[in-house]
Amino acid sequence: MTTATAGGYTDAELTSVVDQACRHAGLDPTGARLLRGHTNAVVLLATAPVVLKAARKGTDPQAVARTTALVRWLTRSGFPTVALHPGIRQPFLADGHPVTYWTYLPQTGTRPVTAADLAAPLKALHRLPPPPVTLRRLDNLTAIHRSLAATDTLTPSEHAFLTDRAHTLEHRLNSVEYTLDAGIVQGDPQHGNALNDGHGRTVLCDWDTAAHGRPEWDLVTVEIHCRRFGHGRRHWDDFAAAYGFDVTAWPGYPVLRDIRELRMITTNARKTGHTPGTLTEVRRRIQGLRDRDRDGHTVWNIL
Repeated sequence: MTTATAGGYTDAELTSVVDQACRHAGLDPTGARLLRGHTNAVVLLATAPVVLKAARKGTDPQAVARTTALVRWLTRSGFPTVALHPGIRQPFLADGHPVTYWTYLPQTGTRPVTAADLAAPLKALHRLPPPPVTLRRLDNLTAIHRSLAATDTLTPSEHAFLTDRAHTLEHRLNSVEYTLDAGIVQGDPQHGNALNDGHGRTVLCDWDTAAHGRPEWDLVTVEIHCRRFGHGRRHWDDFAAAYGFDVTAWPGYPVLRDIRELRMITTNARKTGHTPGTLTEVRRRIQGLRDRDRDGHTVWNIL
């Protein structure tokens, strides 16, 4: 298969995983191409409209199975999501990597997804009834502490700064009063986690972070991606108008914003050992916080 550097994989390991996954599903791996290799290895087959997503070794297969069960329910409910490729028992375990199979949606010739395009599917998601799947509870602070515990590439000073910030924000979160009702949240809604389906609809994808939680977390995540990754204020304003709620005008916004940005930093800090080149950007973000980047308008590089 045609590969590039995939975080946590050698070429030989990834080729073995793809070959096993294709044999399991009766697919041909010839000409398979790596699309993305940061958190999961996302591989496009050349011989069928199928995308394979291989999770890191050690990922709980039951957690992946819950994700596939959720997506099947969303699909049956008519929700706009990328669909699992039908007729395959999944997830499939290949060399300890849970693999899932997805329908490929070509994006050639389609316009880029905007923040406003995310509003309708996100609002629909937040209003869905409880699914027949037990979802984890969204807990960004626990995720931050786990990432810090697993990070060994930062200096002691950087590590202490992030840990202290997490404890301060944990205390501040106790006073936040939410406005929107709890329900299903996507967990990481952004321009890169949505696709055009070829029929004029925007569909959500990448459900690994789906959880039960407060919609304000999803809305803050969209706002951060608009502001931090150069999409501009207009993108956010259009999203807020389409969704019908501007989370930046809500009193709890600064706390959730700071926690969500801290999670984006610590998650990437944890991955720097197997994603060469990302440590410089992680340290630039940390320095921005230390320099009192209070307005949060320093543009980040996408990792």
